[in-house]
Amino acid sequence: MPRRSTVHEQPLPSQTLVVDNGAYTIKAGFASQNPGTSECHIIPNCLARERDKKVWVGAEIESCRDFGEMVFRRPVEKGYLVNWEAEKAIWDSSFLDAKSKLHCDPRDTNLILTEAPNTMAALQANCDQVVFEEYGFATYSPSLNAYNDIQHLFGAPAREDQVAITPAECVLVVDSGFSHSTVTPVYKGRPIQQAIRRLDIGGKLLTNYLKEILSIRHYDLMNEEHLVNEAREKICFVSNEFRTDLERTRQGGGSKQKTEDDKKIIVDYVLPDYNAGTQGYMRPHDPSLAARVKKMGAMANPGGVVEDFMTLGNERFAVPELLFNPMDVGMKEAGLPETVMQGLSGLPPGLWPAMLANIVVVGGNCLMNGFLERLETEVRQLAPAECTVRIARAPE
Repeated sequence: MPRRSTVHEQPLPSQTLVVDNGAYTIKAGFASQNPGTSECHIIPNCLARERDKKVWVGAEIESCRDFGEMVFRRPVEKGYLVNWEAEKAIWDSSFLDAKSKLHCDPRDTNLILTEAPNTMAALQANCDQVVFEEYGFATYSPSLNAYNDIQHLFGAPAREDQVAITPAECVLVVDSGFSHSTVTPVYKGRPIQQAIRRLDIGGKLLTNYLKEILSIRHYDLMNEEHLVNEAREKICFVSNEFRTDLERTRQGGGSKQKTEDDKKIIVDYVLPDYNAGTQGYMRPHDPSLAARVKKMGAMANPGGVVEDFMTLGNERFAVPELLFNPMDVGMKEAGLPETVMQGLSGLPPGLWPAMLANIVVVGGNCLMNGFLERLETEVRQLAPAECTVRIARAPE
């Protein structure tokens, strides 16, 4: 009688690496019972080349002091990981370098890796091959939705520490990131694929649009992607009264006396000085200072350092307005509120009230002032009157 074979199951490693492989940054850390923000590390997801041809990889960019005319190469394009040659160099520096805070042995580590909704099968297979054959992680779990205590985001009492956080039954995830924006209905922790909708507008397009505007109105910044992206994150906000704010900042229109609201919109943005090691920053607009600089060319601050600055008005809210009205630049796409309703149209009407009551926004664009209020206002106008609309942002 043949001997029965026995299968010895190996225990899973105790260490789990969670990686949110975003288009602009990688958010990564080791899973723990009581995770904190200090355990999450943010790594620039790019390769960068200076004017003197020096190349910076991933987290090395944090040591760079001169971003003038720096060229970036990003592995993620349009939300999909398409360049594993560049991504592998960043992962090697972040996870295999002995000096890295996230150094680990892949053979003794479980990997949870975020994956964009509706990723093409060829890209999924390519990712699986690299994870197992190139790195050899013990286990690998592609993931879409982070487990948040959804009800706590909307004001319910927080759960006790010993109670496990499980996926909410119905969540509508609005992810507006660097490459694009997606609306993903999630039911019991699983995305409903046929209802996922995509808007090809993200932080990258907003930055490129701002570069064009500033290059026409102020300085030639077409080769200064890093500078303009930092400026966009600091100065831009979403207007809840777009036409009113546009009229307030219209050149040559209205009364000469500026109201307090006008003064809050118009600001000066001081450009960074890489030679002096100063960062760009925003300050209240001073018309008398702007007039003197216009005559003299450049202005020295109290410390004696010559500074260049731009006076910004409608640029601050006209750029993020593309998320809500893509037709402003000729893109034949629906805005974000309409995209939310298009995603709901792919669901049974019985799920609409639960989805509209649990809308969670994530991604860098949702950090702009006014984003939540504008999205909630316009979704409420489009949603059925009997449905309650609640929108919350997950904590950082």
